[in-house]
Amino acid sequence: MVVIVGILAAAIVMIMLEVPTLRKQKMKKELWVFSILMLVAVGLSIAMGLQIDIPNPVDGITMLYKPFSDFVFHFLK
Repeated sequence: MVVIVGILAAAIVMIMLEVPTLRKQKMKKELWVFSILMLVAVGLSIAMGLQIDIPNPVDGITMLYKPFSDFVFHFLK
């Protein structure tokens, strides 16, 4: 529980520092990107803090390209 509160506190501080500047400069696209990335980062950080197993994206890419790699290396032997 302390981990979640710490992550949320850090996120709130970052939001309080960045959002007013983005709003003042009327940077709507940058504000959207910041919000989405902050949401993803906070979600992943909380999941890691709760020790939830997060899959590695490289494993998915390897699984996707492994059959093609095997096919190509079969012909190179």
